[in-house]
Amino acid sequence: MRILIYAWEGIKIAFEALRSYKMRSLLTTLGIVIGVTTVITIVSLVQGLNKAFANQISAIGTDTLYISKMPWIIRSDKEWFSYRNRRNITVDYAKKIKQSATLVQAVSPVLMTRRSVKYAGTTAERVLVVGTNADHLITANALPEQGRFLMNSDVRHRKAVCVLGWDVAKALFTNVDPIGKRITVGGRKFKVIGVVEKKGSMFDFNMDNQVYIPIGIFQTAFGARWRSVDIQVKAISPAVIEDAEIELTGIMRRLRGLPPGKENDFAINKQSMLMDTYKNLTNVLWAVAIGVGAISLLVGGIGIMNILLVSVTERTREIGIRKAIGARKFDIMIQFLIESMMICALGVVIGLLVAIVVAKIIAATTPIPAAITLWIAALGIVFIVAIGLFFGIYPASKAARLNPIEALRYE
Repeated sequence: MRILIYAWEGIKIAFEALRSYKMRSLLTTLGIVIGVTTVITIVSLVQGLNKAFANQISAIGTDTLYISKMPWIIRSDKEWFSYRNRRNITVDYAKKIKQSATLVQAVSPVLMTRRSVKYAGTTAERVLVVGTNADHLITANALPEQGRFLMNSDVRHRKAVCVLGWDVAKALFTNVDPIGKRITVGGRKFKVIGVVEKKGSMFDFNMDNQVYIPIGIFQTAFGARWRSVDIQVKAISPAVIEDAEIELTGIMRRLRGLPPGKENDFAINKQSMLMDTYKNLTNVLWAVAIGVGAISLLVGGIGIMNILLVSVTERTREIGIRKAIGARKFDIMIQFLIESMMICALGVVIGLLVAIVVAKIIAATTPIPAAITLWIAALGIVFIVAIGLFFGIYPASKAARLNPIEALRYE
């Protein structure tokens, strides 16, 4: 209780001191405002990007592996040329993986190309045509909203059937049921058997601007017989994803005829690879935020220390009077520490408000998202206590050590 009384008295005295020197106090907080604004703005933007990235990457699936000729992340031209010279992956690999693997539930080979899609005078340009099999329903979560997805018989007999993405169906069939209609995909006729439910976008890639056809007829129609195939593999659960990767590596090495000790000539890609790369990129933003913010907060903290040292000199006689009527060193020290934290609090509050406004403006006017979370306010409180105490301790101790007799003589 006694400490609370001291604190309340200190707050009142500190408030009066700040009110007496409004402009000086405001200018002193400028460094704190800049530092806090910089740190909180970057933190909120990084948090928003993290949330958006996590939402988009979730479409890939934590329990899906992607077998490819090349890895998703290529760091140099030299690596790219070495990967390009690898042997192609064929559709037969997908069949053999499905027969041999014990930790997977679905395997779908995938080939892609972009073609125009037409129906009754209406054309959708640059539609992604995906050649695949019936398991793609599971591996890519391509659930039909109308009709059905590809079946094993469609793939086995190379039927000229297709399943439309949501945006393609909307563009070609306004107020018309697309099921059973015949459309032209890259100059070839296909019968529409289904429409996939809306999936949205991922990394600015429209997942609804697609048409799915049997992979065999894809190879025949679009000259892709000698292209390398990507294979999507859905594990039986996310819990066994690491074991499934090990199992698939062994199967692929056997299919490729690789002896022990020889490097893999294929890649098994997964969601975590993108997350790791993304985290490495955002670490740069964190470093910038910490660096710029630390410099600004250091400048602001030095300003607080300077203004308090001036205040101690100007109020030497006041300190002497307080000590003469019974104030202890602790009381004087608490008063100046509270004053230091109040100046810091002013800068932090202004900085927080400015950062929130800046983040909202950026989110509203650009594609970059921003997320203001509760822990950012907690970070502001940490700034207040840490900076206020660290830079206020020396002026406060100097004031507390003043000799009351010499202080009373000060003019």
